[in-house]
Amino acid sequence: MLTAAATDVVAETATDAALLEGAILLGVATLFVLIFRRLGLGAVLGYLIAGALVGPHGLGLVGGGESKLAFAEIGIAFLLFLVGLELHPRRLWDLRRAIFGLGLAQVVVSGLILAVLIFATLGFSWQAALALGLPLALSSTAQVLPSLKSSGRINSPFGEKAFSVLLFQDLAIVPMITIIAALSRAPANPSAPPGWQMALYTVGAIVVLVLAGRFVVNPLLRLVGRYGERELFVVVGLLAVLASAAFMHSLHLSTALGAFVAGMMLADSPYRHEIEADVEPFRLVLLGLFFLAVGMVLDVGVVAERPLLVVSLAAGLVAVKVAVLTVLVRLSGKPWNMALGLGLLLSQGGEFGFLLFTQAADAQLILPSAASLFSAVVTLSMVTTPFLMLFARNLEFAPATDTDLDDPENAPRGSSIVIGYGRFGQIVAQMLHAVDCSVTLIDRKPSQIELSGRFDTKVYFGDGLRIDVLRRAGAEDATLIIFCTDDRSIDAAALAPIVDAFPNARVLARVFDRRQLLAIDGAGAVGAVREVFESSIALGLMALRQLEIEPREIEDVESALRQLDAERLDMQISEGDLSAGRDHRFVAGGGRQASSVLEALRERRQAAKKARDDAEGEAAA
Repeated sequence: MLTAAATDVVAETATDAALLEGAILLGVATLFVLIFRRLGLGAVLGYLIAGALVGPHGLGLVGGGESKLAFAEIGIAFLLFLVGLELHPRRLWDLRRAIFGLGLAQVVVSGLILAVLIFATLGFSWQAALALGLPLALSSTAQVLPSLKSSGRINSPFGEKAFSVLLFQDLAIVPMITIIAALSRAPANPSAPPGWQMALYTVGAIVVLVLAGRFVVNPLLRLVGRYGERELFVVVGLLAVLASAAFMHSLHLSTALGAFVAGMMLADSPYRHEIEADVEPFRLVLLGLFFLAVGMVLDVGVVAERPLLVVSLAAGLVAVKVAVLTVLVRLSGKPWNMALGLGLLLSQGGEFGFLLFTQAADAQLILPSAASLFSAVVTLSMVTTPFLMLFARNLEFAPATDTDLDDPENAPRGSSIVIGYGRFGQIVAQMLHAVDCSVTLIDRKPSQIELSGRFDTKVYFGDGLRIDVLRRAGAEDATLIIFCTDDRSIDAAALAPIVDAFPNARVLARVFDRRQLLAIDGAGAVGAVREVFESSIALGLMALRQLEIEPREIEDVESALRQLDAERLDMQISEGDLSAGRDHRFVAGGGRQASSVLEALRERRQAAKKARDDAEGEAAA
């Protein structure tokens, strides 16, 4: 037995090793993510390459990839929780046909075709081929959803189709585990529940999470909201994710599915945005760790022994999934560009494939070497995803009709460029036209461009967040670049490159609310308008007039409110905390800080009035 001193030494050595490994992982990951971001290839590929380089099959600087992968899968649970927060149950019901129609068809058709190809070409038994083919039909939720979410496409028709397929794939994990267990050649595990019991567990667990969200978490959030302690929101958010994931894991079910249900039950909570902001940093860190771990478990030796086979299998996997999903989406009545875009977006293998391959090996359906081979195939297919996503995004915004869509390169050079010609952009453009300012209009929606053409307004097709599109529109000579889109994902990372690329143009932006205004801080935009703030002030002024408040009193209230809001924004930006400046509000009873500002404005107005009256009296005398 180890003495207490020896135990302390071992613990200290383990701690030193963990700290060193953590520093190496984060350092190499930072370097490669910066490089791949600079090349426009996305952070995921940087994480994968960094993990493969420092992992046990690379330079061997860091070990324990499997344990890190198991821990990092919590990041997927956080991702699904955040997606659930944005998806009201009513909207999920609206997507039922896409989930259980397109999603089911994609998994079954892709899985069976891949199983048949594996059986026919690689010499596996039909049981082994099925245990390999079905998991390969799954796509990477951890790669696809962050891309859709960050680009604001998660709520678009394109994003809803992709999300529906991914959600069904997550549901399909339970029957796949059941199928592998039914085909198992290993001795039966008496502690493992049968398939029908797991199905009942799934339904029961979802019901429990729904009830817990409604009757436990929501009341708890209301209680936390009364105290206004920001750290308690963080604690409750983490509790909701981890408790739901742990509950599902204890039943041998999908932890990600549990987190998704928990998030969906909080979708109509008034504290949803607060929770989302608190949980988001954990999601980003854990997803990065997940892809690092995926790169670490990639057996480079398997790839080196049979590189052509691995590359051929990965290419075949991508090709089959692209073809199947393209045909299925086209049969559902969607245009070819959307069908092919979805096929490319979901063409990679999924992270749950690693879990299912391991279970197939434990069931003695395949050898551990085969599990390593197909894990390498899935990882290599993930490497292709950033490249295919770029192409898929272009296809998503490509014209689906015969509408005459001109490139911004053909636009006359104007002193202003307005991006987004919806109702908001139309008003901004009218005001510019009123002072004879030449304007170039850009929109990425063919339907909006076609509608504008009916009113004799020329709008050019393009994604105004892309520097090459703006350059073709003459942004280098423009005085103003105005973003009028309703894209709530626009942040400093999206605007800063545009500000840097066109230093002679002043950038203005439409933002949705205070949160997005803080998100674009530091990008270099010279101004932004919060549509929620301005429209609510307009309605509030209307309400005060209906109460027959004196016009001068109404002016004082508006001035005080704008002053308080500006001061509160400065505090929030400097402290990086949304709860800063909470006393800069009018509340029941007035509010000390707000009342003092309003009183000061009244005194200044009265002093100005007295000075005017005195001046008029002297003039009359």
